[in-house]
Amino acid sequence: MRHRSIRAAALALGLGLAGTAMAQDKQGDVNVFLDGGIGGYTGDLGGLTATGPTWGVTLNLQPYKMLGFEVGYDGSKNDVTDDRFRAAEAPSFIRHGANSLVKISPPFEKVRPFVGAGLGISYVSANGEATGPYESDIMEEVPLAAGIEFNAGALTAGIRGTYRILVDDNFADAAVPGDASGGLLDTSLTVGGRF
Repeated sequence: MRHRSIRAAALALGLGLAGTAMAQDKQGDVNVFLDGGIGGYTGDLGGLTATGPTWGVTLNLQPYKMLGFEVGYDGSKNDVTDDRFRAAEAPSFIRHGANSLVKISPPFEKVRPFVGAGLGISYVSANGEATGPYESDIMEEVPLAAGIEFNAGALTAGIRGTYRILVDDNFADAAVPGDASGGLLDTSLTVGGRF
Protein backbone atom coordinates (compact mmCIF):
# COMPACT_ATOMS: atom_id res chain seq x y z
CA MET A 1 0.00 0.00 0.00
CA ARG A 2 2.86 2.30 0.88
CA HIS A 3 4.56 1.66 -2.50
CA ARG A 4 1.31 2.42 -4.28
CA SER A 5 1.02 5.76 -2.45
CA ILE A 6 4.62 6.64 -3.35
CA ARG A 7 3.96 5.76 -7.01
CA ALA A 8 0.75 7.81 -7.04
CA ALA A 9 2.57 10.79 -5.48
CA ALA A 10 5.44 10.44 -7.97
CA LEU A 11 2.96 10.21 -10.85
CA ALA A 12 1.06 13.29 -9.61
CA LEU A 13 4.34 15.21 -9.21
CA GLY A 14 5.49 14.10 -12.68
CA LEU A 15 2.18 15.13 -14.27
CA GLY A 16 2.31 18.46 -12.47
CA LEU A 17 5.85 19.17 -13.70
CA ALA A 18 4.95 18.05 -17.23
CA GLY A 19 1.85 20.25 -17.19
CA THR A 20 3.93 23.23 -16.04
CA ALA A 21 6.50 22.58 -18.77
CA MET A 22 3.77 22.22 -21.39
CA ALA A 23 2.13 25.44 -20.24
CA GLN A 24 5.47 27.22 -20.62
CA ASP A 25 5.94 25.72 -24.09
CA LYS A 26 2.45 26.85 -25.08
CA GLN A 27 3.44 30.53 -24.85
CA GLY A 28 3.99 31.57 -28.45
CA ASP A 29 2.12 28.71 -30.16
CA VAL A 30 -0.28 31.34 -31.55
CA ASN A 31 0.94 34.78 -32.65
CA VAL A 32 -1.16 37.61 -34.03
CA PHE A 33 0.66 40.58 -35.50
CA LEU A 34 0.27 43.70 -37.63
CA ASP A 35 2.80 44.70 -40.24
CA GLY A 36 3.61 47.81 -42.20
CA GLY A 37 6.32 48.72 -44.65
CA ILE A 38 7.15 49.67 -48.21
CA GLY A 39 7.03 47.70 -51.42
CA GLY A 40 7.15 47.92 -55.17
CA TYR A 41 6.64 45.95 -58.34
CA THR A 42 9.56 44.50 -60.30
CA GLY A 43 10.10 43.80 -64.00
CA ASP A 44 7.79 45.50 -66.52
CA LEU A 45 5.41 46.43 -63.70
CA GLY A 46 8.25 48.13 -61.82
CA GLY A 47 8.88 50.41 -64.79
CA LEU A 48 5.27 51.63 -64.64
CA THR A 49 4.85 52.13 -60.88
CA ALA A 50 6.41 53.77 -57.84
CA THR A 51 7.28 52.27 -54.46
CA GLY A 52 4.43 52.61 -51.97
CA PRO A 53 3.10 51.60 -48.55
CA THR A 54 2.18 48.05 -47.54
CA TRP A 55 0.12 46.82 -44.59
CA GLY A 56 -1.34 43.59 -43.20
CA VAL A 57 -2.46 41.39 -40.32
CA THR A 58 -1.31 37.81 -39.79
CA LEU A 59 -2.20 34.79 -37.64
CA ASN A 60 0.85 32.58 -37.03
CA LEU A 61 0.51 29.03 -35.65
CA GLN A 62 3.69 27.44 -34.31
CA PRO A 63 2.89 23.76 -33.55
CA TYR A 64 6.58 22.84 -33.59
CA LYS A 65 9.66 24.89 -32.75
CA MET A 66 11.04 24.54 -36.30
CA LEU A 67 7.78 24.65 -38.27
CA GLY A 68 5.11 27.35 -38.41
CA PHE A 69 2.06 28.23 -40.50
CA GLU A 70 0.68 31.67 -41.33
CA VAL A 71 -2.57 32.93 -42.80
CA GLY A 72 -3.18 36.60 -43.32
CA TYR A 73 -4.40 39.64 -45.17
CA ASP A 74 -2.02 42.06 -46.87
CA GLY A 75 -2.45 45.17 -48.97
CA SER A 76 -0.41 47.72 -50.89
CA LYS A 77 -0.75 50.97 -52.84
CA ASN A 78 1.50 51.90 -55.75
CA ASP A 79 1.11 55.00 -57.91
CA VAL A 80 1.44 54.67 -61.67
CA THR A 81 4.43 56.59 -63.07
CA ASP A 82 3.51 56.04 -66.74
CA ASP A 83 4.57 59.13 -68.80
CA ARG A 84 1.23 59.04 -70.62
CA PHE A 85 -0.46 60.39 -67.48
CA ARG A 86 1.70 63.44 -66.78
CA ALA A 87 -1.12 65.78 -67.87
CA ALA A 88 -3.80 63.97 -65.88
CA GLU A 89 -4.16 62.49 -62.42
CA ALA A 90 -2.31 59.19 -62.70
CA PRO A 91 -4.04 56.12 -61.32
CA SER A 92 -2.75 53.97 -58.53
CA PHE A 93 -2.89 50.23 -57.98
CA ILE A 94 -4.60 49.25 -54.73
CA ARG A 95 -4.03 45.60 -53.86
CA HIS A 96 -5.89 43.46 -51.29
CA GLY A 97 -4.72 39.90 -50.81
CA ALA A 98 -5.05 36.76 -48.72
CA ASN A 99 -2.15 34.37 -48.33
CA SER A 100 -0.84 31.35 -46.48
CA LEU A 101 2.77 30.56 -45.67
CA VAL A 102 4.76 27.58 -44.35
CA LYS A 103 7.74 28.76 -42.26
CA ILE A 104 10.91 26.88 -41.31
CA SER A 105 13.23 28.17 -38.59
CA PRO A 106 15.92 26.93 -36.20
CA PRO A 107 14.56 25.90 -32.78
CA PHE A 108 15.35 29.23 -31.12
CA GLU A 109 12.84 31.01 -28.91
CA LYS A 110 13.86 34.62 -28.30
CA VAL A 111 15.48 35.40 -31.65
CA ARG A 112 14.11 33.30 -34.51
CA PRO A 113 15.26 33.69 -38.14
CA PHE A 114 12.98 32.03 -40.69
CA VAL A 115 12.31 31.36 -44.35
CA GLY A 116 8.91 30.55 -45.83
CA ALA A 117 6.92 29.87 -48.98
CA GLY A 118 3.21 29.71 -49.68
CA LEU A 119 0.24 30.55 -51.87
CA GLY A 120 -1.95 33.63 -52.13
CA ILE A 121 -4.57 35.44 -54.15
CA SER A 122 -4.99 39.19 -54.66
CA TYR A 123 -7.42 41.66 -56.16
CA VAL A 124 -5.73 44.67 -57.78
CA SER A 125 -7.84 47.68 -58.68
CA ALA A 126 -6.71 50.54 -60.88
CA ASN A 127 -8.04 53.72 -59.24
CA GLY A 128 -7.86 57.28 -60.51
CA GLU A 129 -9.27 59.76 -62.98
CA ALA A 130 -7.55 58.23 -66.00
CA THR A 131 -6.94 54.49 -65.81
CA GLY A 132 -6.18 54.16 -69.53
CA PRO A 133 -4.72 50.75 -70.36
CA TYR A 134 -4.92 49.56 -66.73
CA GLU A 135 -7.74 47.41 -65.41
CA SER A 136 -8.72 45.66 -62.21
CA ASP A 137 -7.69 42.01 -61.96
CA ILE A 138 -7.57 38.95 -59.72
CA MET A 139 -4.20 37.21 -59.66
CA GLU A 140 -2.58 34.29 -57.90
CA GLU A 141 0.69 34.73 -55.99
CA VAL A 142 3.53 32.58 -54.66
CA PRO A 143 5.00 34.45 -51.67
CA LEU A 144 8.62 33.73 -50.65
CA ALA A 145 9.60 35.27 -47.32
CA ALA A 146 12.64 35.57 -45.06
CA GLY A 147 13.05 37.46 -41.82
CA ILE A 148 13.78 37.45 -38.14
CA GLU A 149 11.40 37.54 -35.17
CA PHE A 150 12.14 38.75 -31.65
CA ASN A 151 10.01 37.14 -28.91
CA ALA A 152 9.73 38.21 -25.27
CA GLY A 153 6.91 36.79 -23.18
CA ALA A 154 3.59 37.87 -24.65
CA LEU A 155 5.14 40.19 -27.26
CA THR A 156 6.60 39.54 -30.70
CA ALA A 157 8.23 41.88 -33.20
CA GLY A 158 10.29 41.42 -36.32
CA ILE A 159 11.40 42.42 -39.77
CA ARG A 160 10.77 40.50 -42.97
CA GLY A 161 11.16 40.70 -46.68
CA THR A 162 8.69 39.07 -49.05
CA TYR A 163 8.89 38.54 -52.79
CA ARG A 164 5.61 37.58 -54.44
CA ILE A 165 5.76 35.79 -57.78
CA LEU A 166 2.64 37.06 -59.58
CA VAL A 167 0.63 34.62 -61.68
CA ASP A 168 -2.01 35.88 -64.16
CA ASP A 169 -1.00 39.51 -63.56
CA ASN A 170 -3.00 40.95 -66.45
CA PHE A 171 -3.88 44.34 -64.95
CA ALA A 172 -1.18 46.17 -66.98
CA ASP A 173 -0.91 43.97 -70.09
CA ALA A 174 -2.31 46.67 -72.38
CA ALA A 175 0.30 49.18 -71.18
CA VAL A 176 3.31 47.33 -72.66
CA PRO A 177 3.92 45.27 -75.79
CA GLY A 178 3.16 41.63 -74.95
CA ASP A 179 2.38 40.57 -71.41
CA ALA A 180 3.51 42.81 -68.55
CA SER A 181 5.60 40.66 -66.23
CA GLY A 182 7.01 41.18 -62.78
CA GLY A 183 6.67 40.45 -59.11
CA LEU A 184 6.06 42.36 -55.91
CA LEU A 185 8.86 42.94 -53.38
CA ASP A 186 8.28 44.43 -49.94
CA THR A 187 9.99 44.91 -46.59
CA SER A 188 7.95 45.30 -43.42
CA LEU A 189 8.13 45.58 -39.65
CA THR A 190 5.86 43.37 -37.55
CA VAL A 191 4.55 43.77 -34.01
CA GLY A 192 1.98 41.74 -32.10
CA GLY A 193 1.08 39.37 -29.29
CA ARG A 194 1.83 35.73 -28.41
CA PHE A 195 -0.64 33.35 -26.79
